[in-house]
Amino acid sequence: MIVDCAIYREGHRTEGPEDLSDALDRARAAGGFVWIGLLEPSENEFDLVTKEFGLHPLAVEDALKAHQRPKLEVYDDSLFVVLKPVVYEPESDTVSTGEVMLFLGDAFVVTVRHGVGSPLKAVRERLEREPKLLGKGPTSVLYAVADAVVDHYLEVATELGTDLEELEAEVFSPDGGGSRNTASRIYTFKRQILEFRRATVPLSMPLTRLAGVGAYGGTVPFVNEKARPFFRDVNDHLARVNESVEGLDRLVSDVLSAHLAQMSVRQNDDMRKISAWAAMAAIPTMIAGIYGMNFEHMPELHWVWAYPAVIALMGVLEVLLYRTFKRRGWL
Repeated sequence: MIVDCAIYREGHRTEGPEDLSDALDRARAAGGFVWIGLLEPSENEFDLVTKEFGLHPLAVEDALKAHQRPKLEVYDDSLFVVLKPVVYEPESDTVSTGEVMLFLGDAFVVTVRHGVGSPLKAVRERLEREPKLLGKGPTSVLYAVADAVVDHYLEVATELGTDLEELEAEVFSPDGGGSRNTASRIYTFKRQILEFRRATVPLSMPLTRLAGVGAYGGTVPFVNEKARPFFRDVNDHLARVNESVEGLDRLVSDVLSAHLAQMSVRQNDDMRKISAWAAMAAIPTMIAGIYGMNFEHMPELHWVWAYPAVIALMGVLEVLLYRTFKRRGWL
């Protein structure tokens, strides 16, 4: 459905058109641009927008089906950009992603939102409070949306870093992260990092093109070249995010390895203790087994002090073994 529709002239909002069929003509006549915002539109709802603004059918298909990677595609009459906002849910310590698609033309912007975490409402309100920036045309909308999405990435990266510190403290606690759920929590956290990376890493190339740097830094149609420094700033923020995400991914892998190593060491300690107690139990078992064979002619069978002597011998041997194992750290 259409969430908002307005024509902007010299950075100021004017009354939105009642009929989309003349929206683009009115915007061009006024020397401004029209900005239409849609929320998970159906195919029928999007048909009118597609016909009015001449959107490419492949881009329209991507916008309707969603589940796209961040990307930038140039068509004859428009520019198509996909961004993936990320939301951190502190109650469940999970990361979820949405999608924002932008169609940019010479005098129009069409934004399509899927899922949660969209910054479009806040971006529109912010731009309407800054007419100088909004007066730069459709490019200002693309920059503001990208800037809001990437800035929120930084916040999510900070939250994930805090969660990782708590996870490290649990693993390296005195009990060594002995909970059965520790490994499951580490693996779940690693999946959250992977979900985050799917949103941030592919966005590097589109922002590099918009910033005009690197091998793909040529002129991008429908984007004001004077906006390149602004996109470079957003690209720098994204680079910081990607560095943080890669660092988190390496750390969580190290934490998982440390946890598994601790579990292995703990199992070895348990096996040594079991072996030590088994060895201590073997001596009296062996002696009792020998004297339990009921042979008629055996040494000390008819000796008065035989029983106390055997018990004392077993006790002495047990003490010697216990002290030996204790000194070596087996008990």
